[in-house]
Amino acid sequence: MFINGLGTATPPRRYTQPECWEALQVSEHFPKMDWRARALVERVLLGDNGINTRFLAPASLTAVFDINPDTLHRRFSEHAPRLATQAAGRALAEAGRRPEDLDAVIISTCTGYLCPGLTSYVVERLGLRSEVLTLDLVGQGCGAALPNLSMAEALLSARRCEQVLSVCVEVCSAAFYLDNDPGVLISACLFGDGAGAAVLANVPHPERRRIQWQASRSLINPAQRDALRFEQREGMLRNILTRSVPRLAAEHADRVLNELLDKTGIQQADIRTWIWHAGGRDVLLALQERLGLSPMDTYWSRRILSEYGNLSSAFIYFVLQAALMGQAPGGWWWMSSFGAGFSCHGALLEVA
Repeated sequence: MFINGLGTATPPRRYTQPECWEALQVSEHFPKMDWRARALVERVLLGDNGINTRFLAPASLTAVFDINPDTLHRRFSEHAPRLATQAAGRALAEAGRRPEDLDAVIISTCTGYLCPGLTSYVVERLGLRSEVLTLDLVGQGCGAALPNLSMAEALLSARRCEQVLSVCVEVCSAAFYLDNDPGVLISACLFGDGAGAAVLANVPHPERRRIQWQASRSLINPAQRDALRFEQREGMLRNILTRSVPRLAAEHADRVLNELLDKTGIQQADIRTWIWHAGGRDVLLALQERLGLSPMDTYWSRRILSEYGNLSSAFIYFVLQAALMGQAPGGWWWMSSFGAGFSCHGALLEVA
């Protein structure tokens, strides 16, 4: 499988972390928070947490703090189809493909629910063929991009399709929740909105860098399911984020990487570029320590985290796009995502 086109999209409004802190202080939720919660949010938003800015869908930061089930659902249903379509259109343009060329579209999300799913809206807005295969994947959290791409690889390998569109879109501001729980509060300080897309095929693009998906591996550990997941509370999604997540991410990423390297005979030293889902600053630091990586090995992920925050499943597309645009050296690249499950996924790319 070859990645022949990439596209990303964000809402137009970009906010700094200090701006988010100022808006929270004048919101109706601030008086309801205890002093520990206020101190934690201030420390995360104004300290060095690896994030400088985030793109959020609401028209203002005041609107971000309008938190009720109907408003959050409207936020997702308005912005998720638009962001997914924008990212998909840009991926098609880069691949030099028309909408009618696509045989399948796979869309992943975890921050909202529509029925019919997001594929229905993207098919309509892009003008895809009515017989295109559509697959909506939900519930895989931040790690969803690689399972999405693995599904595309299976369709292409089986010759069921010739051109597949992969999309991950997250309106994290539509899964916004506030209470005094530290994990909930940190989540509110980390996540941004955005979408990523890729056009995939069995033959490479003749005029662009050759990006070949060579092998992949996944790991799911249900025993750690409660470490990172959504729950429903008061009709809204509430993110459960525990202190063990950086350690778990590093442990699972280490296992997935080494199992696939052993299978392929490639050495870790052979990997030239690392495409990590960041999660957050502490996750990247845990990855560096566990795998013996240098700060340069997490450079592209740190850069995207700083500019966009944690985009959940869409994050990995932004990192891959940044590394390609930044002319990262060719050779073996490692791409890895992790999230709810507790799950971890990895793929070896060969980039020329």
